Amino acid sequence: MRVTPGARRDAVAIEGDAVQLRVTAPPADGAANEAVLHLLAAALDRPRRDLTLLRGASARIKLIGIAPE
Repeated sequence: MRVTPGARRDAVAIEGDAVQLRVTAPPADGAANEAVLHLLAAALDRPRRDLTLLRGASARIKLIGIAPE
């Protein structure tokens, strides 16, 4: 997933073969990472606890794990 923090509004888009997430949260103190997990959980209609940031805590490209149902 490619993340853009500090966006005007939260959005999820598929661009080519990548998922683009835009969040309004700033990239400080993990706020954007938490916003990404909440936004993705809402988009997937899953609880936040099912998502885990596996890689990319300080990068724009992130790997997110999703627990099986």
